[in-house]
Amino acid sequence: MLLKQLPLAVQQLRCISSATTAVTRLHRSVYCRLYPTVVVQPDGSTINIRYHEPRKIIKLPLDLTTLSEAERKSRLEARKPRKKVRIMEEVDDNFNAKKYMKYIKNKK
Repeated sequence: MLLKQLPLAVQQLRCISSATTAVTRLHRSVYCRLYPTVVVQPDGSTINIRYHEPRKIIKLPLDLTTLSEAERKSRLEARKPRKKVRIMEEVDDNFNAKKYMKYIKNKK
């Protein structure tokens, strides 16, 4: 009789606490309330709404087909990673050690 209850006892030893659920988000398809959220439109304006998922901000995508050709090129260039510019300076080495030999004292 004790052997039949052993797997059940092992399963009940799992400790579920609030610390284990705080690691990830809630896995719900439907939330029971609405949450305050900021919506950022493509032109940069913002709207405060009530959203069904707990999010802080929602950024709407920009439609590139509505832009002019110059604006489209500038937006696509801004998305590319910037290359670091390295400035290589050539140093003229005209140091003459014999010029400073008179300042060195010999220890004799």
